[in-house]
Amino acid sequence: MNCDYFENGQCRSCQNIQTPITEQVSQKYAHLRALLSPYQVTNWLSPIQGKELAFRNKAKMVALGMAHAPILGVVNPAGEAISLCDCPLYPQPMQQLLKRLELFIQQAGIPPYRIDKAKGELKYILLTRSDYNGQYMLRFVLRSHNSIERIRGNLPKLLSEYPEISVVSVNIQPIHMAILEGDEEIFLTESTRLEERFNAVPLFIRPKSFFQTNPQVAAQLYQTAREWTQQLIQQSVIGHNIWDLFCGVGGFGLHCANQEIQLTGIEIEAEAIACAQMSAKALGLKQVEFKALDSTDFALGKQAANKPDLIVVNPPRRGIGAELCKALSEFAPQAIIYSSCNPNTLAQDLAQIEGYQVSQAQLFDMFPHTEHYEVLVLLLKK
Repeated sequence: MNCDYFENGQCRSCQNIQTPITEQVSQKYAHLRALLSPYQVTNWLSPIQGKELAFRNKAKMVALGMAHAPILGVVNPAGEAISLCDCPLYPQPMQQLLKRLELFIQQAGIPPYRIDKAKGELKYILLTRSDYNGQYMLRFVLRSHNSIERIRGNLPKLLSEYPEISVVSVNIQPIHMAILEGDEEIFLTESTRLEERFNAVPLFIRPKSFFQTNPQVAAQLYQTAREWTQQLIQQSVIGHNIWDLFCGVGGFGLHCANQEIQLTGIEIEAEAIACAQMSAKALGLKQVEFKALDSTDFALGKQAANKPDLIVVNPPRRGIGAELCKALSEFAPQAIIYSSCNPNTLAQDLAQIEGYQVSQAQLFDMFPHTEHYEVLVLLLKK
């Protein structure tokens, strides 16, 4: 695939973009198989891949330049500000809106933040697009409250041109560091959540709640976990008590749930839990409980007598860690489904979970043109 930004040395985020996508996936698959070779995986499933262009649903754009000539993009190796509004990873409607947002910043007269001078206001534009209905969540990350009224004053015109922008908010990040967002979120629209839908399961995105950036591949990832769970129940390998740890907005647990399943979802981010609860209500699920707690603390605080039949874990890149690995080994549920965006920490965790065989493993190419990928493994109690 050709990318002018890469070929001209302006952006190096997609370091493998000039390698054919089939070869990229083959290399990742070989890496995964080598990494998990000590665990004697019973069944390797074929890798899942999606589109190589226009697949991203979220843009994290640094605000650069000056108020009269703003740029949303990156600083290239030569130290120049480069607009990435037409990055080919974004769908065309998203590219068009990003370009309009550069004009919005100019019209509103919001000075981009200068790290070198510790002055200015606008740090980032965060734009998320729903693959389900094409609606957007737009977030302005500001250094202070000073430019909020400028945004309010120019917002009606923007929303009249782009009525598909359903959620707008301002995040205040006052710290002079490259931190993406702060604690304070101010909504400028009545709506505060963006609806997405995977495999007929409604999911809701709020600011600061994690959500996959490749919706087509994410839908297949969740569907695979659903199918594995259904097969385990049909084969009487597991019962109907499921824990979903690091559950985020509930994607895995809600795909696996039905009216017979007792589902407990645990996630430390309260906003994500609020979204998961909305989804459960929309699906009419009665035996579902989502709690805003630390997943490791939750598991360590439970008694083995209350152990679930299946535990689903979807941790951040650091993995689940030694304490939770030990707790899972002691709980000894009949099955564990582990979704990982970092196969290296997955391999480390598998070495510490005792008493299980890796029954199935599958690679999901969630991040084309990079070395990163998602992997789903099914562990069965020996």
